[in-house]
This record gives sequence, C-alpha cells and structure tokens, in this order.
Amino acid sequence: MLQTLFLSILLVVSPIWPLGENPLVGDPYIIVNKQTNQLAYINEGVIQNVYSVATGTQNELTPEGEFMIVVKAPNPYYRKKDIEGGAKENPLGTRWIGFDALETDGRIYGVHGTNLPQSIGHYVTAGCVRMENNQVEELYEEIPLGTKILIVNTNESFEYLAREAGALP
Repeated sequence: MLQTLFLSILLVVSPIWPLGENPLVGDPYIIVNKQTNQLAYINEGVIQNVYSVATGTQNELTPEGEFMIVVKAPNPYYRKKDIEGGAKENPLGTRWIGFDALETDGRIYGVHGTNLPQSIGHYVTAGCVRMENNQVEELYEEIPLGTKILIVNTNESFEYLAREAGALP
C-alpha cells in the first residue's frame, strides 16, 4: 500500500508526467516580435490571432525575454501624469496587462491599450507594448494571470518561436 502511494506521488511530480506530452502545449502564450511590431496570441496549441502593436522608440526600451503576466487592470490609472483610468486622454487606454520584466512586478512594463491608435505599428513607446483598445480588451479576457509572454527581436516566424517555447505541438 505504501509503495503504491509513493509510486503515485512520484509519477505526479515527475517531469515526464503526463507521459510523452509537453505540459505547455494548450496553455495560453503570447509572443511579441519587436522586429515586425506584432503580437501573437497562442492557445490550445493554435495561433489564435496576430495583432499589430507599437513597441519602444529604441530597441532596448522594450525588454526581451520570457516573462509572466502578473497584473491585469481595467481602465488603468496613469501615474506619470495623474490621469484617471477611463479618461479619454489616458495613454494606457482601456486595459493594462502587466508583465514582470526586470523585477518590476508588472507595474512598469505591460501590454496596454492606447488613446493614439495611429501609433500602432510604430516604434513609439517608452518600453511597453501598445495595442488598439478593442484588441487589448479581447486579449485581456482570454489570458489569465500567470500567462507567459515572450518578447523577441527576430526574423523567425511565430510558428517557429511557439514550437521552440513549447506552446505549439
């Protein structure tokens, strides 16, 4: 009896459980490619959508690497200029999806909306990833806290990047 219990626990915590399956395939995953200013949303082993985005005015402003979504906020408050959430002049738009880059706890870097939709597709931000409000609202509803986001600057395809990360079969 004790041996059966021990074997069951070992299998559950084992890196090979479930046998032969990658545990990341099927989980929501986001990839941002700064080279193309595009964001791919992957879920259930499929690239669900690709969106145009804006990124940093200089390459180093938008951090590269794999991070985790740790904050989600509707109608975010813009601290730098003391602008209430939901205000027309708020540059963060209607949603904030903060990721923990450079140990900032999701408060400095994020995927967010905009009050300047004409900026999408350009290198204009202080480091965040900017989307059209209706698109960031859609993404906001789809991804839970804990979702991973990969930010790169490459000519590799989203399919290749997602497979390398384990988000596609």
